[in-house]
Amino acid sequence: MAILTESPWYQQILREGEARGETRGIISGIEMALEIKFGSEGLQLMPQISQISDLEQLKIIQRGVKNANNLEELRELILNN
Repeated sequence: MAILTESPWYQQILREGEARGETRGIISGIEMALEIKFGSEGLQLMPQISQISDLEQLKIIQRGVKNANNLEELRELILNN
């Protein structure tokens, strides 16, 4: 088992799995925050947000949900990143 876990392929698969999990977690957090802050109207942004795979861009959007005063500000943030 130790040989397998030290394998470069195993390590690569592990890193990719962790990144996917983190991405899914951030997307779920964004979805929850949108619903809490903007209601069902905010959830209309989720199809567009769900297409984003760049982790840093998702983190920017996550912080943007907190700081945005309205959906238009958030839409601009999504378009500009």
